[in-house]
Amino acid sequence: MFRRIAIIGGGAAAVALLSELIERASAPLHLDWYTGGAPRPGRGVAYGTDSPRHLLNVRAATMGMFSPRPRGFLDFAQRLDAQIAGTDFLPRRLYGDYLEHEAAQALALAPSRGVDVRVVPFAVEAMVPENDGVTVIHDEHASRADAAVLAIGALPVRPLAGVDAALLADRRYVIDPWALLADADAVPVPREVALVGLGLTAVDVLLELAARWPDVHFTAISRHARLPAAHLPASTVPDDDGSGLVQALHDYPEARRWLHLVREAIAATDDWRVVIDSLRPHTAGLWQILPLAERARFLRHARWAWERARHRMAPRVHEEVLALERSGRLQRVHGRVTGAQPAQGRVRLEVSHAGVAQSLSCYLAIQTVGLDTDVRNTAHPLMRQLVTNGHVTPDPFGLGCQATPQGQLCHDGTPWPRLFGIGSLLRGTLWESTAMPETRLQARRLAECLLEPACTAATGKLATQSV
Repeated sequence: MFRRIAIIGGGAAAVALLSELIERASAPLHLDWYTGGAPRPGRGVAYGTDSPRHLLNVRAATMGMFSPRPRGFLDFAQRLDAQIAGTDFLPRRLYGDYLEHEAAQALALAPSRGVDVRVVPFAVEAMVPENDGVTVIHDEHASRADAAVLAIGALPVRPLAGVDAALLADRRYVIDPWALLADADAVPVPREVALVGLGLTAVDVLLELAARWPDVHFTAISRHARLPAAHLPASTVPDDDGSGLVQALHDYPEARRWLHLVREAIAATDDWRVVIDSLRPHTAGLWQILPLAERARFLRHARWAWERARHRMAPRVHEEVLALERSGRLQRVHGRVTGAQPAQGRVRLEVSHAGVAQSLSCYLAIQTVGLDTDVRNTAHPLMRQLVTNGHVTPDPFGLGCQATPQGQLCHDGTPWPRLFGIGSLLRGTLWESTAMPETRLQARRLAECLLEPACTAATGKLATQSV
């Protein structure tokens, strides 16, 4: 097993791995946890919100942090309120409280398990991976670890191409919606707001600002102008395990054929959500057999439909968004924003749809396109250093880094034996790699490997274990 492990990141994935390592340790172990200066380690961006309007997109019963204890979050919530049910969609801030609680519990347990944890409240600025270890550098200090795990979560948001720098400077075009929401009371209330993107991030921003700014009109712009789908009011159980569909998908690894097969399966059931949910345990394996050309075709033509169907809104959230639309406060517009310029104190957005260009005007534009996983041009200092120095190879489609299914990050097609990723950096390899159920499974399997003697070899278990 590795004796000293560095965990880089202060969000949910880092807490999940930290906790798994401490619980499973059977020999002396040193953990260096670099939290990146997060004021509340464990919450990250996803669970850092304090708004009661921001709900989890998954029912409480499945949001536990440990695979053997999937009800962990529900038990935590019910200790606070016995009326909470497993089918409830609870506030994300409550899940943030749960993550902080689990991190504190793990740190308290560590001494009795023979684990020495050093919490470093700084961001890692550079790393040098080698076959026998990893050098971790922060604030001109360097330390050596036997292995390191990147659990960095979301990359810094970048403006879309064509956005004028002047709009960014005076905050009329906002690229970080979470920073805006944290300081919304200090922002002059605009009359018209445009949301660039219409996924779950846009929904969060819309509901919060609509409540704070009751007289504001919102225009949401996206390629298909469709809201994320909603969960059913009651949870559903698939009629079968979906093995027939999964086998058919394995037999025909082509994006177009897959769409046809999924549509056939949906036509044969009462609700399409049952089919999509039955595929969830198999998506990583299916993605890995899809050739690169077919992945590119899927991303061009079907990604939006999959994201809309897979990442759904809580029923209550869905009703609130529809109510805003019925009241006339929300308008949806088809198109892709190709530019944004200042125009007499306003923002002019250039929008293209079906070959037709038009201009839309607003007082404030907010970019709500969601998670950025493209390390090729990121402003994240550590990832920029790793890419620039050739220590990691970016995924060709901007989905994190090239990696093995078990999390080893690659350089020039070769996996590092002691540098790993977890969560969003593995999206190009696993596709489904950002939600908590997938993250906790990654954390468990990675912890098992890191604490196993065979893992000190360059191949060993990692080369043969299947996700």
